[in-house]
Amino acid sequence: MNEKPTTIVVTSRSFGTGAAAPGPWLEKRGYRVEKADHQHGLDNLRTVLPRAVGWIAGTGPVTGEHLDLAPHLRVVARYGVGVDAVDRAELARRAITLTNTPGANTSAVADHAVGLMLAVLRNTVAGDQALRHAGTPPPPGRELGTCTVGLVGYGAIGRAVNQRLRGFGARALAHDPYLSSSPDDGVELTDLAALVREGDVLSLHCPPSRQPVVDEPLLRQIRPGAILVNTARAELVDEHAVAEALRDGRLAGAGFDVLAAELTGASPLLSAPNVTVTPHIAGHTIDAIDRMGTTAAAEVVRVLEGERPHHLVPAPGCSTEE
Repeated sequence: MNEKPTTIVVTSRSFGTGAAAPGPWLEKRGYRVEKADHQHGLDNLRTVLPRAVGWIAGTGPVTGEHLDLAPHLRVVARYGVGVDAVDRAELARRAITLTNTPGANTSAVADHAVGLMLAVLRNTVAGDQALRHAGTPPPPGRELGTCTVGLVGYGAIGRAVNQRLRGFGARALAHDPYLSSSPDDGVELTDLAALVREGDVLSLHCPPSRQPVVDEPLLRQIRPGAILVNTARAELVDEHAVAEALRDGRLAGAGFDVLAAELTGASPLLSAPNVTVTPHIAGHTIDAIDRMGTTAAAEVVRVLEGERPHHLVPAPGCSTEE
């Protein structure tokens, strides 16, 4: 007699690498945890998905072809927030539940965004390199508290960034088409054109779009000497246009945690002046890893044991309300 499948496939690279132990927790509840290819390659998942009842998925795609390999799959728990790489309609067609972990890395990304602002404004990397290699010290920097910071997108991360900016005394503007009135937290809602004209710092916190938000026309309007920070998505930025704006001085500097190089292997920003880059680590803290891992694991168990998940992602066109 065949045993009932109990395998939970994990394709998040950082799952279980923090201080918490969501993998052993799942095993204590009777599930078998199998880590697999974080890029979600079909050939690499061909041997594990047929046994899966749950899938804790990383940032790779989840497609109908993947689901064809997983006849027992009941739940996909996105390890993170974004679900744009998941075929939600196909999951709904097969009655497979989708969850995510909203808010798990909000603080981590907000911290990193402000850290990049400070690093660029204060020429931190250039100063480090000058000292190590007996070079010329960089020019004087700027204080964050004297700046107007424009936040493009004012969801959870944008709000958390503003909370941190208030401690520095910075003025914050926000552009978010989904908000109709200014929140009661000191931020000033405005349109994108005004935000770009007034902002000394432009920081991106919006979801991906079909067209870049920061492109050549927008850079022609940007306040001279402004800096750009992107901890959101690489596709929000025309990197060639930004690199040119850095070279001709329209932008004084930039801080990027996400680059097209992750997908294409190359980015013009890597050879542009006054750019501080980090390897997509904004949300990669022990605290965030623990929150994402334990939340995703708990959501899988809730679904498999017949409970309603706390962070259900609805099918396209559906409300989260029952």
